[in-house]
Amino acid sequence: MCIHQLNLLAASNNLPITNFLGKQHPIEAHHLSSICDIMEKAMVNGDTCIIRCILVVFQVVFKFFFSPQTERNRDIVRRSGLLLWQLLMAPRDQICSEIQKEVCLAISSGLNILYPGEAEINNLLKLVLTEGERNSGLSQLRDVILTNLAEQLQNNRFGSEDDDHYRLNDELLHYILKIVVRESCVLITKCQTVSKDDFQRLLSTVPAASSCLRYLMAVQNHLLSNTILIKPDENDDSDSSLQGETLKVQELKTSILSLATQILTGCDEVLEMLQQVTTALINSDISDREQRLKGLEQITKATMLGHLLPVLLTSLMHPNLQTLTMADALMPQLVQLVLYTSQTALLLKTQSPVFSELNSSPSGASEQKGKLLPDERMLEEKEEPGFLTGLKIPAPWAAGKTVETVHPVRDNYKFKETVHIPGARCLYLRFDNRCSSQYDYDKLVIYAGPNTNSRKVAEYGGNTLGYGSRSVLGTGWPKDLVKVEGDTVTFSFEMRSGREHNTPDKAMWGFACTVRAQESSEDVSGGLPFLVDLALGLSVLACSMLRILYNGPEITKDEETCQELLRSKLLQRCQWQGEANGVISPALTPSPSPLPLTIDEDREFTYPSDVLVPPVGHYFDLPRIRLPPGIMIKLREISGRARPQFRPSIK
Repeated sequence: MCIHQLNLLAASNNLPITNFLGKQHPIEAHHLSSICDIMEKAMVNGDTCIIRCILVVFQVVFKFFFSPQTERNRDIVRRSGLLLWQLLMAPRDQICSEIQKEVCLAISSGLNILYPGEAEINNLLKLVLTEGERNSGLSQLRDVILTNLAEQLQNNRFGSEDDDHYRLNDELLHYILKIVVRESCVLITKCQTVSKDDFQRLLSTVPAASSCLRYLMAVQNHLLSNTILIKPDENDDSDSSLQGETLKVQELKTSILSLATQILTGCDEVLEMLQQVTTALINSDISDREQRLKGLEQITKATMLGHLLPVLLTSLMHPNLQTLTMADALMPQLVQLVLYTSQTALLLKTQSPVFSELNSSPSGASEQKGKLLPDERMLEEKEEPGFLTGLKIPAPWAAGKTVETVHPVRDNYKFKETVHIPGARCLYLRFDNRCSSQYDYDKLVIYAGPNTNSRKVAEYGGNTLGYGSRSVLGTGWPKDLVKVEGDTVTFSFEMRSGREHNTPDKAMWGFACTVRAQESSEDVSGGLPFLVDLALGLSVLACSMLRILYNGPEITKDEETCQELLRSKLLQRCQWQGEANGVISPALTPSPSPLPLTIDEDREFTYPSDVLVPPVGHYFDLPRIRLPPGIMIKLREISGRARPQFRPSIK
């Protein structure tokens, strides 16, 4: 047990013992061979106490004291791996759960030693991912390895040497995602199949995430955070850098697109199962149906719908990921998810008391419809309640926005921030009771407007703690609400004095203020139901992606540079030609020129007999100018427009 505690201490990178152990000389091969001899003898005798101790020793040795560089060392490593694998695959009646756990920890600690090379590790992970459901030892080993990789990935910065090691390949990620989808569907299905007592116990265990789900969360957060936070390399002069794209960003976006496609596909399957279970519960006659429907939302949050999808939706709204490639690839799945979430949210909404109050009884509804005029009756029949019916949408800024300085403030510190709450008639400011500055001229000035040129409302500064000037402006920092007319307020704070020698931090704490659009926070909404919130988030993202698809490719720098050239009268008169069934037809372009020009040939062009007569306009007075084919080819290359192709009309 002492060795086990030593191993736990060594796992922390912040402790001195870690540095001490890291500096020790590697253990010799004959020492590890002796450890294997002890393990073999203990396994023959069935001595579980010695087996557990040796397993803990393996963990420490693999982590700090062994390097399989020689052939003899590699033989000992293979022998150790066979012993560990023999214990892992032993029947459950021959090995206790504690020993099985220690075996998994030992293999995970020596993963790179027992399985040198990327191919061997991938084969091991593929085995535990595909066969883990049928073997408890492999399942536990899978959980330990993925948990360890997730922790390492969370602490790892993108671009380091270990990044590729912690991020598994696409094939393994696909296996992990399949397990996550299956776990999510099983969890939702239990809301319908388990007994009442088991359902209550299930509610007490969520929303804990499984090891596979934790690893997917770590991979997703790692990719998204680095894509959003990464900055283009200013020293990179490549073409991709000139377009705002570095190779690193392109690699990240490609990985995110692949992962997002798989996650949305998996969420589609989980939502389909959720809709089936919701419908089955609504139509069932079990005694605790209402409790199960209420708990279904909590269970849903424990699945990939709660752990993966909200983060993905929020991150995809970032400008770095609002690209035409993303929109084109993800749009079909987003539309399907919007349909599933809104339909399921509406199903659950029909069971809520708020919705029932809004809809009268069938008899009352028929009587009310009988009193309506014919036009009103037709309108009434067409109306269908949506999943937002009866819900109070949380108002923006309802919970308030906190504005604050650093604590404590430092010398020459300046702070300015503007808070704007659209639609607010007035704003209410509540200051923290710790607000304090060293002198009364180290002050905060509040303006009722978007900048410091607006109307001044008040000034606050100083402290009553016996330091500095021992005075404050006016009556001191406000204890009650401060009302500011309008929907915008600006805070400007400046530290004009230098900190005195004996001034404590509390006398220079600075300030913190919460800005709300209402006088109290009692009316703050508790938020939306999870599925309603999810449906709204998916709808917003889908609309954003639709706008990107509608706008099409962004204007390139070459096009911006050539704007004046593209708008010139010279190019307005040029038309491109295309051949259809051997007959040259004029192209339909914005050009008003009645004299289309041949591009690929220098011979004179004559209109076909069926040419449309161009509309009359002042541009007929412009002289005809023929551009050489080489110039037109260059213009097409600069504009990025291909030569139009014409197809014969089908009559």
